[in-house]
Amino acid sequence: LGYQVSNRSVGEEWMLLEFGITVRENTPDFTLRRDALSLTTPDGQTLPLPSIEEHRKANTQALQNRARVQRDSINYFPPMASKGCAVVFFPDLTSRALPRDETELSKTRACVGRLFFHVPGGIKHGQHFLNVKFEQSVIRVPFRILTEEEEKFLSKNYKDIEKQVKD
Repeated sequence: LGYQVSNRSVGEEWMLLEFGITVRENTPDFTLRRDALSLTTPDGQTLPLPSIEEHRKANTQALQNRARVQRDSINYFPPMASKGCAVVFFPDLTSRALPRDETELSKTRACVGRLFFHVPGGIKHGQHFLNVKFEQSVIRVPFRILTEEEEKFLSKNYKDIEKQVKD
């Protein structure tokens, strides 16, 4: 999950997440539908993915442009997932791709795409969860929209850890 753009969009009403998904070995193939994804905000709201119409009316082009510069790598799939695939719930408005309401997941497919959520009142600092509903379970992927102080603290500690690894 990449949320670099979201961390820089506090107060804005649209959240962009870079998203990667596959299923593990010994797991049956699965059809991921758009209604299987939701976002839980720090105040406990659970928000569904918006419809294509809502997304297009919102004009998220500025967010998409920012994502070209501020980007997290999400290319760390298990070795079995060697075939690329696209999650196209929200195609880039400048592309010719059509939106799809589902994506087929299997252990050999590494699927990536972008998710958008409308966050009434704007994105707030704190703990968020991307919820992914599978046939018999829900996976809640935590991510935190950091305050400036939290980001400075983590950045400093990351540099210390990086130095330790090099040493």
